[in-house]
Amino acid sequence: MVAPAHQPTFIELHTPKLVTILRERYCLADLRADAMAGLTVAIVALPLSLAIAIASGVTPDRGLYTAIVGGFVVSALGGSRFQIGGPAGAFIVLVAATVAQYGVDGLLLATFMSGVILLVGGLLRLGTFIKYIPYPVTVGFTSGIAAIIFASQLKDLFGLTLKGPEPGPFIPKLEALAAALPTFNAAAAALAALAIGVIIAVRRFRPHWPAFLIAVALASVVAWGLHLHVETIGTVFGGIPRSLPAPHLPTFSIEKVSALFPVALSFALLGSIESLLSAVVADSMTGRRHRSNAELVAQGAANMASALFGGVCVTGAIARTATNVRAGARGPVAGMLHSVFLLLFMLLAAPLASYIPLAALAGVLAMVAWNMTEKQEFATLIRASRGDAVVLLATFVLVVFRDLTEGILVGFGLGVLLFLHRMAQAVEIESLRPLVEQDVADSARGDGRHPYDAALATDPDIIVYRISGAFFFGSAASVAAALDRIGEHPKAYVIDFSGVPVIDSTAATTIEGFARKARRHHANIYLAGARPAVRRALMTHGVRPPEVGFEATLDDALACAREKTQG
Repeated sequence: MVAPAHQPTFIELHTPKLVTILRERYCLADLRADAMAGLTVAIVALPLSLAIAIASGVTPDRGLYTAIVGGFVVSALGGSRFQIGGPAGAFIVLVAATVAQYGVDGLLLATFMSGVILLVGGLLRLGTFIKYIPYPVTVGFTSGIAAIIFASQLKDLFGLTLKGPEPGPFIPKLEALAAALPTFNAAAAALAALAIGVIIAVRRFRPHWPAFLIAVALASVVAWGLHLHVETIGTVFGGIPRSLPAPHLPTFSIEKVSALFPVALSFALLGSIESLLSAVVADSMTGRRHRSNAELVAQGAANMASALFGGVCVTGAIARTATNVRAGARGPVAGMLHSVFLLLFMLLAAPLASYIPLAALAGVLAMVAWNMTEKQEFATLIRASRGDAVVLLATFVLVVFRDLTEGILVGFGLGVLLFLHRMAQAVEIESLRPLVEQDVADSARGDGRHPYDAALATDPDIIVYRISGAFFFGSAASVAAALDRIGEHPKAYVIDFSGVPVIDSTAATTIEGFARKARRHHANIYLAGARPAVRRALMTHGVRPPEVGFEATLDDALACAREKTQG
């Protein structure tokens, strides 16, 4: 007898990985490895945090607050050993739209609310269900976000000057940028090209070096040394502060909470998808397993903490998490130290950030957008099937031209319909006319005939149906139609359920209706091989003895039917 699988307790599902590694006797060698990995990730995260914040419509210091505070909490409380939290490119579109409509105060409140939603979702163990997002949806919205990020960087890539605020929607944005082409700044474009070229070259010849930081530093030195007339963090934002702000709750009211709830829900949905995808990537690179519900709790706490310190949305960052793994991290301490190193930069070297050209940061984000565009996966899904292509393109188009949340919801809905359609097609029903009982030589058993042939050598007044596949509302209509097409009225029906793993109420009601119809014609019904869960569902909907007989095997059902008809 096989022992039942261990079901994790609530505490086990939500225990942070930090606690796990400390129980494993975390040693000085582990700390050294985590310190080097944390420093490596901090070097990568520094320019990204600044660039993502600026692209999101907020000041660059808020990107650092997010990486420092949110990143620390994600690593300290998270369910992944290697997750690195912070601002992510996937949020640029939503954050920018929120700032434009509700201001920074509204953004902070929405971020805090999203944290509460994520925290509650983790405690309710909803992290398990995020994995059901269809793959074409994730590829579609990731590629759509990449296209929007790239479009949002065109202004700084070419040093354009717009007559008014940059439009948020994709088409109006491109129209405004096209109208501003006469203001093209060759120096800014050259710096952006330099940054992109350096990133490509470093990744090609020195893949372990921090390409983003080298590109930004070199572009800053060139702009300062040649006295180029380009916008920098200092000229636009006045630099960044040298300390964290004091924590304070975002201002809120019932009206603001109600208005921002859809935004917070969008933040929470996107954050949960991004963070758990990042954790899965880390698992695939290390062979470890993350705790999805603990990760959601950590993401929730991190977003709440980030909002308290004036930061933006926090999520798991796939590129930084992968860098952490490749840098030799042993556990969550690496992510915590990455936040500490970023804090030290803010305390000691914040004035240097004033010299960073916005064109260089735009080049960094242009490369981020290029890397986010899952080109190979996109092409593969287009060729895979018509259904996957429809889900992918619908998600992509809606994300780019309409709304990110709408794209995810529509894509998910189409994916579910596609799945139901495929499952319905996979259900088969066969009507097998039994043979008159006859002697069959033992040697004939191996002649390649259908395995049901021997079992069906029985009375001609018995008809056998075999249903195989998930029997649910999507396939119930086709099964009912097949049953209704039977014109003859035998003395007994045997329905083989051994190939049915699951059944829903619609399908059970279909069988109940067929049984009722058979009883009107004085025919007996026998169900063979129904699993316990399938049997319970059938009996709940009225398919129960004595009107219907349940037998363990097809042979048993045929024997009972034969005995009844011959009696």
